[in-house]
Amino acid sequence: MTTTGRFFCADAARTRGDSIVGTAPHGSAWVLIEYRGGWPVNGFDGLDLEAGTRALVFAAARAARARVLLMRRHGRRSPEGPPCWAVLRYGRTGAHRQHWGTWGRDEDLAQIAQALGTPGEQALGTPGEPGGRPVVLVCAHGLHDACCAVRGRPVARALSERRPDLVWECTHVGGDRFAANVVVVPDGVYYGNLDAGSAVTVVEEHLAGRIHAEHLRGYTDLFPPQQAAVAAVLDRFGPAGRHDYAVARTFRDGDGWQIRVTGPPPGPAAVDVEVRARRTPQRQLTCRGPATSSAVVYDAVSVRPG
Repeated sequence: MTTTGRFFCADAARTRGDSIVGTAPHGSAWVLIEYRGGWPVNGFDGLDLEAGTRALVFAAARAARARVLLMRRHGRRSPEGPPCWAVLRYGRTGAHRQHWGTWGRDEDLAQIAQALGTPGEQALGTPGEPGGRPVVLVCAHGLHDACCAVRGRPVARALSERRPDLVWECTHVGGDRFAANVVVVPDGVYYGNLDAGSAVTVVEEHLAGRIHAEHLRGYTDLFPPQQAAVAAVLDRFGPAGRHDYAVARTFRDGDGWQIRVTGPPPGPAAVDVEVRARRTPQRQLTCRGPATSSAVVYDAVSVRPG
């Protein structure tokens, strides 16, 4: 996908063969706010909301280390009823929790702070309902980065046709050059370099409990070297469920890491992965940012059954 005379970061990244492994931002909680109007370049922070409510939600999200994303159905179709919001929390054993509500006035969004645990109060131990269906987010924030719209919207269309109740377009999730980006929450799994066809396959496999290494950016409960280790195990031994593999230990070893990943049969009970980090040359990494910068790449240099 190219357009003559204009720089597109995702085109450039694919031409270079940029690695997507280990690029999922760390986090285990998400705030989703359905917003059917135009999205500001900086998402929630740029909304013209009642100042006190916006500050309350922002402070609660920051205290809970939650990412705040705006979302809408593909095509900006307007479902019946008021827009919704959600607080989604990842559970390490798969015991995710979800808290959903609706809003009509700006002040209604104060419920989000209550669901997160209001700043200054002890965070709620087990907020929201357990379980629930996953939410599939497709970054289509074109005002933030052109590639998110050019590549994201066809993916959102294809997934919405297949899973209309699960799929939402959302604001910036990070990694513009890996568009189209899809995030499954509260599983906390990032996928990148998708198109309409591969996105349908990846999401259907994910929902069936089979996560593949191809297109996997990482798991958000893990740090980048650990994400790279799990991806290497999936690449070597085949797809697995979200919680089939666990990082049992991580040791820093000079400029790299020794990481043990444990899993169920029929694969090995433990796999030792050596991960090394390297920096890329200075490059333009986003459509909107003409300045060049370097990225860190995490390479699994050895994968050995323990």
